[in-house]
Amino acid sequence: MSLEDSIKATAKDAEGRLQAAAGALSGDDAMQAEGQAKQVQAQVMHAAGDLKDKAQQVASRVGDALHGLTDH
Repeated sequence: MSLEDSIKATAKDAEGRLQAAAGALSGDDAMQAEGQAKQVQAQVMHAAGDLKDKAQQVASRVGDALHGLTDH
C-alpha cells in the first residue's frame, strides 16, 4: 500500500470515528451510521492495499523463479 493510500485510509477512519461519535452524542442515528460506514470503508481500503502488496510480492517471486529457470 502506498503511503498516500495509507494516509487516505487512516484519514477516512478518523473521519468516520469522529462522525460516529458526534452522531452518538447528538442522538443522530443516521450520522452515527454514516460514520460507522466510513470506518468500514477505511478497513476495506487498508485490506485492498494489503492485498495489492501481497500480489506484487507473489508476482516478484514468480518472476524471480522464472528468471532462475531461464538461467540454466
